[in-house]
Amino acid sequence: MRIFLAGIMQGSHVAALVHDQTYRETLRDLVQAHWPSAEVYDPFANHATSVGYDRDRARQVFMGHVEMCRQYDLIVAYAPEASMGTAIEMWEAFQNGRSVVTITPLVHNWVVQLTSLAVYSDHDNFSHALRSGEIDRLLAQQSSPAAPIQ
Repeated sequence: MRIFLAGIMQGSHVAALVHDQTYRETLRDLVQAHWPSAEVYDPFANHATSVGYDRDRARQVFMGHVEMCRQYDLIVAYAPEASMGTAIEMWEAFQNGRSVVTITPLVHNWVVQLTSLAVYSDHDNFSHALRSGEIDRLLAQQSSPAAPIQ
């Protein structure tokens, strides 16, 4: 399984700032512990200085990440607040039949609701869903062929 860790970077900052990214290590550890053989990609790990990229480099990196979201099996998205980049990654994954699991307090947000297989309000609830097998069951149901409509 290939898993893409989508999540807030710049968010709604007006200045060239990046939100605290320590959540990525927590998510990576949770996901890797649950699916030890999974390939987990963290875009920030390879692009920690991306806020300073020029327009061409930013476009190249972002479009590459969007393409990965179209292809990876599972997108785990973390959005403690609205994040345009994360929303685009979620949308592209959804449009291409990929599974999106979102961790966000924005549980009533339409983009979150419409693109996500499951939504968890925080890391603890996400972790519990992993441990209980809930996410595995949802992924298995989503990948099973639908019964013919009668």
